Amino acid sequence: MMEALAMGKYGAYVWSCFGLTVLVFAINEWRIRARHRKIYRDVAMRIRAAEEKS
Repeated sequence: MMEALAMGKYGAYVWSCFGLTVLVFAINEWRIRARHRKIYRDVAMRIRAAEEKS
């Protein structure tokens, strides 16, 4: 099992690249969700403002 995880001499490189990739995907997902929430709040605020004018 340890030999499979070590991947010869390249285990540290492979697993660090894998970890970095997962980190980038997680950050992208977090930013997309945060932007979606911000846009949703902005649209809701504009709708409320338009309803108050009417």
